[in-house]
Amino acid sequence: MKSTLFLFLTLTMGLAIFSAPIFAHHGSSVYEPKLTTYKGTVTDFQFMNPHSEVWFDVTGADGKVEKWTGECPSLTTMSRLGWNKNIFKPGDQVTFTGNIAKSGAKIIRLRKVVFPNGKETVMDRGEDYAE
Repeated sequence: MKSTLFLFLTLTMGLAIFSAPIFAHHGSSVYEPKLTTYKGTVTDFQFMNPHSEVWFDVTGADGKVEKWTGECPSLTTMSRLGWNKNIFKPGDQVTFTGNIAKSGAKIIRLRKVVFPNGKETVMDRGEDYAE
């Protein structure tokens, strides 16, 4: 009986130790704490896990087009906010607000989206935001 209990506890602890990385998740430390806003033209949208992504073009004052990627929370979170795979169409003019990547990559961790019809979606993630 003691050896069975010992084996059970050993296996349970081993499983807990080796499965810990499965529950790990990246945080917001790779993004600037300040919120930045861009108006852009949607080029693509993928409603998927682990994060839905929207690709959009931003035209600068100099006329140059920058290609950006907006990272959303999980598909489940976005579904609860009323999103679906058809919420964006290529050509939609949308305003995106979020935290840009510290690395200089054209990636923004979305916090708020304003659609062409004026409807807004705010994505709370539980972290503190600068603004």
